[in-house]
Amino acid sequence: MLNQQEQHTKKLQKCRVLGPCAVEFAAANTGSWRLERPIVRFNECIKCGTCQRFCPADLITIDKGKKECVDIDMNYCKGCGICANECPKKCIDMVDERSVG
Repeated sequence: MLNQQEQHTKKLQKCRVLGPCAVEFAAANTGSWRLERPIVRFNECIKCGTCQRFCPADLITIDKGKKECVDIDMNYCKGCGICANECPKKCIDMVDERSVG
């Protein structure tokens, strides 16, 4: 009588696995399929960092020393609009990607 491990090993021997056992994924430019993009009205921004804290992809950085203090990595922004919804001053607008030139 075979024990469980021997039975499982025999099943594995019947299968042929070709290729690597592990895969390494690299980040790709995911912003290309975005429908809307965030636009910040910097003159109204109070540099509170709320948009940065709520960004699910962690793509927003705040530099309080600059006038254009909110930097969004548009190569990876999905256009979800969470930053615009959470902004206490409502100074982030979501605009149609096709209208931005």
